Amino acid sequence: QVDWSRFIAVNGATAHPHYEADGTTYNMGNSYGKHGSRYNIIQIPPQKSNSSDTLEGAKVLCSIAPVDKMKPSYYHSFGMSENYIIFIEQPIKLNLLQIITSKLRGEAISDGISWEPQYNTYFHVVNKHTGQAPLFWSLQVLPGQWYTKPFAVFHQINAFEDDGCVVLDLCCQDDGTTLAMYKIQNLRKSGEGLDQVYESITRAFPRRFVLPLNVDADTPVGKDLNPLPYTLARAVKDADGKVWCTHENLHPEGFEKVGGLEFPQINYWHYNGRRYRYFYGCGFRHLLGDSLIKVDVETKNFKIWQEDGCYPSEPVFVPVPNATAEDSGVILSVVVSPTENQSAFLLVLDAETFRELGRAEVGVQMPYGFHGIFTS
Repeated sequence: QVDWSRFIAVNGATAHPHYEADGTTYNMGNSYGKHGSRYNIIQIPPQKSNSSDTLEGAKVLCSIAPVDKMKPSYYHSFGMSENYIIFIEQPIKLNLLQIITSKLRGEAISDGISWEPQYNTYFHVVNKHTGQAPLFWSLQVLPGQWYTKPFAVFHQINAFEDDGCVVLDLCCQDDGTTLAMYKIQNLRKSGEGLDQVYESITRAFPRRFVLPLNVDADTPVGKDLNPLPYTLARAVKDADGKVWCTHENLHPEGFEKVGGLEFPQINYWHYNGRRYRYFYGCGFRHLLGDSLIKVDVETKNFKIWQEDGCYPSEPVFVPVPNATAEDSGVILSVVVSPTENQSAFLLVLDAETFRELGRAEVGVQMPYGFHGIFTS
């Protein structure tokens, strides 16, 4: 257990920190004061093996002002390329006044969280070495110079830099009311009632955005600024200087049949922040993930593992030591089943072929898991 407040003045942190090869860690957390809220990018230096302070040396690299300081956005993760942190300010809003007074009013904290699609979605890009926005914009972090239509996002896939742009891949939903669907009264339903809950949830699909960095007063208005030949994503400068971004789908037609995709994972230690080809995730034909999927972002083809009555957790990629191929490794996933007398098991797939290599059964009841990590 770690108390953030002993080391840095932020409240909480995301479930998805990012890591450098040298052990430097980045995360995000909010801070609140009399003038409203701020989004904070946190940098934690590599820790000494004999240090008892697990966050020693942590600092706020940069603070970002929300579009509405009294209604900051909910966020679960953020992106990181070689040189930049990418934060997405989405229109899932936290009404601070409602949340603070919820106990007095006898209401749940969740009642202060709402989907407000009258707001667009904004991308904030910060140099992780200096804590500043790209210099051609300003020496200060500006409130979302790149923006797009409203969407909800929980998980990033990857981000990398190419030809003066940041390429950002993530799983998007066009409706952000999903959080409200996961209330305990809905999860206790069964049969047709549970099916109705599932049908009311918007599916998440993998998408790619391109954020051109070299934009200034001389950049033409109304022209697509994406120079990358391998993606159809668009970025067009408006008359006010901001850049409107249009995504490219990273999936083929008919992908809806697998229920969309969430819990994306990549060969993280070798390809995070770099141009990559493959990612892995869970397909959701039910309220819980019921398949594992491998997607090729270049061809948009995909491979799938599924078994009736089985619900796999987030796929964890484990590379083969000293491998040269990006998908040389195995996928690990904990699979559970509501079927009586069927044990939970650790599934092992060949990451290249997506064929099963084996499974290790556990003779106990286990809950469905979201996130996991492999340590050797």
